[in-house]
Amino acid sequence: VQLVESGGGLVQTGGSLRLSCKASGRIFRNNGMGWFRRAPGKEREFVAATSWNGGSSFYVESVKGRFTISRDNTKDTVYLQMNSLKPEDTAVYYCAASRYAVGSSQVENYRYWGQGTKVTVSS
Repeated sequence: VQLVESGGGLVQTGGSLRLSCKASGRIFRNNGMGWFRRAPGKEREFVAATSWNGGSSFYVESVKGRFTISRDNTKDTVYLQMNSLKPEDTAVYYCAASRYAVGSSQVENYRYWGQGTKVTVSS
């Protein structure tokens, strides 16, 4: 059981990044998936989540209109497209596999977590 994030890096304000999270098949295709982040000195924060088939997704208010979560079940991969990045988006981003078929904003509803990928947005 493994979730591996990639795609983080350093980007200027207004730039874009696409994060990827590759999952073990048996924990991915029937599970909702989510992205969380932890900024320096702050608590872990929900960012986005999607259902097992990508049919239902939702976001924290601060990223609505800028971030898009999607998934490709043929590749066991979930993505987070991040546009119009701001310095306050700087954080380590984690993907997680839900215990359920739907996504959730609640940490306790996720069973498996990746190691994280760092995103730094310079001003």
